[in-house]
Amino acid sequence: MTVALWCILIAFVLPYLCIVIAKVGGRFRLQDNHDPRDFLESLDGFPRRAYAAQLNSFEINPAFAAAVIVAHLAGNAELVTINVLAVLFITSRLLYIICYLADWAILRSLVWLVGVGLVASFFFVSI
Repeated sequence: MTVALWCILIAFVLPYLCIVIAKVGGRFRLQDNHDPRDFLESLDGFPRRAYAAQLNSFEINPAFAAAVIVAHLAGNAELVTINVLAVLFITSRLLYIICYLADWAILRSLVWLVGVGLVASFFFVSI
């Protein structure tokens, strides 16, 4: 398996890391598990931002996974290029989560834009 394909797994795990941060920061209790979505919607501050980072991670993951798979199937891009783009994407997602948690809105948006650009790059290198 290539590094880029492993990065799909890492991208899949990152939202769950965010939700653990949200639940711990929001003082999640077992009784909150009867309606965890309501609990998460009631959060504010740091835990709420962790929850929002989780949602955004779930939104971008299908595009990233599709881009990696298309790049592999097209066969026009060198494997090293695909792997580097995938690692850069994961790095951008980690920075995005950090920026979200730290409430650095403008920097977060810039990092998000870089991540979207990286997803598009998989298609461009596959032409």
